[in-house]
Amino acid sequence: MPTPHNSANKGDIAKTVLMPGDPLRAEFIANTFLKDAKCFNHVRGMLGFTGYYDGKLVSVMGSGMGMPSIGIYSYELFKFFDVDNIIRIGTAGTFNPNLELFDVCVAEKAFSESTFARCAAGITDSYMYPSESLNAKIKQSAEELGIKVHPAIVHSSDVFYYNLEGKAKEEREKMLKEVKPDVVEMESFALFTNARILNKNAACILTVSDSLVKHTETTAEERQKSFTTMMKLALRTATR
Repeated sequence: MPTPHNSANKGDIAKTVLMPGDPLRAEFIANTFLKDAKCFNHVRGMLGFTGYYDGKLVSVMGSGMGMPSIGIYSYELFKFFDVDNIIRIGTAGTFNPNLELFDVCVAEKAFSESTFARCAAGITDSYMYPSESLNAKIKQSAEELGIKVHPAIVHSSDVFYYNLEGKAKEEREKMLKEVKPDVVEMESFALFTNARILNKNAACILTVSDSLVKHTETTAEERQKSFTTMMKLALRTATR
C-alpha cells in the first residue's frame, strides 16, 4: 500500500530499483531507456517509473539529496514494496588526481561521520559496505560492455558547503589523510545501512562530476542527461 512518500502499490515497482539523486534524471532514464514506462510516484516531485529494459522489468526512482532523503526512500522500497536490490547511480566529486570527469566508479565501501547508522539502528561503524554479489554483477556487466570502472572508497558527507577554517579544516584534513577517499557524495552510507538493517542488497555506481584537485566540473545539464555510460551499466546489471 502507499506510504506518505510513495503513492505506488505493491506490484508497481520491480525487484531492482535504480536510484539517481535527481528525480529528473530518473525521468530521463525512463524516457530514454525503458519501454512502456509508467510513473508510479510523483509525491513531493520524487518521480518513480517502472518499465522494461531488454525484456525485463526494472524501476528507477529519485532519492533526493543527502542521507535523510535516501534513507526514507530506500527504507520504504526495501520494507514496504518488496524491493530486493537498489543500485544508486549518482555523481561525485573526486579527491583522486588519477580520476577524470565522467570516469565511472563503483563503491567498495562508504565512510561517513554521520550519525545515521547509530540513530537508525544503534550501529556505530564508520564504514558501510555494498552487497558483494551486486558489486560482482556490476563488474561483470562492465566487462561485457567494455566499460572501465574504478573501485572507490566513498566519503558520504552530510555537508556540501564547507567553511574550511580552523577546526573544520583540521577535521577535513585528518579525514582525508586517514580514510583516503577517492570520491565524495552524500548518500551511499545511508543506503548501505538500510540494506544491512533489512537484509537486502545495495550498490553504488558514481560518475565523476567534478574534481576537487583539478578544479574542473560538469554542468547541471550534463549531470542530468550525459551520464549515460553509468546508466547503461546499471540497467545491464539490473536485468542480469
